[in-house]
Amino acid sequence: MADGTAPKLVVGALISDPLGRIFVQRRSADRRLFPACWDVVGGAVEDGETHHEALAREIAEETGWRLRRVLARVVHESWTADGVRHLESDYVVEVDGDLSSPTLERDKHPEFAWVGPQDISLLDENVRRGAGTFIKDTVAAGHDWLAGSTRR
Repeated sequence: MADGTAPKLVVGALISDPLGRIFVQRRSADRRLFPACWDVVGGAVEDGETHHEALAREIAEETGWRLRRVLARVVHESWTADGVRHLESDYVVEVDGDLSSPTLERDKHPEFAWVGPQDISLLDENVRRGAGTFIKDTVAAGHDWLAGSTRR
């Protein structure tokens, strides 16, 4: 930033399942930023953490699952909210745990969905709520990477 303040580092986990879908969760209606919008698992990188350590922590906190492996970084963008610049990196990841039963932080994320490429229009709700297309574009980038990957 012009004032020399470093951006807040943020990571997002595009958690993929064996069917090629990506996990999203709805933010609660009382959240200050992006209320009632769909989001990916993630959050701020804490002091002393690597991006991968932050991913593992956020996945465990928000879903109860364990990070198995990071497959690719598909988004690296800057955005600003409430006057704070964020630098976000989003990664396609695989996790261990019961994918049918995440342990959500219900006060923060009351609902979840698995979004395949054919279901991505669900994320248009964010545009109607004033949050733009960032999450939809991020999930689409994850699907693009998965479609082109030879991991399956």
